[in-house]
Amino acid sequence: MAKKGNRIQVIMECTEHKTSGMPGTSRYITTKNKKNTTERLELKKYNSILKKVTVHKEIK
Repeated sequence: MAKKGNRIQVIMECTEHKTSGMPGTSRYITTKNKKNTTERLELKKYNSILKKVTVHKEIK
């Protein structure tokens, strides 16, 4: 039987990488509780291409 819950998978994409013009993307997959967190997530994550910690925002 499958789990029934409020957790959904979300994709996080780097905002600085988009504006830098460098090829490739920095994306992370994480989960969030859609009842407690209705707005889009915004977390600081490591971008291996830029080699620094940047802000990643939820897409889709």
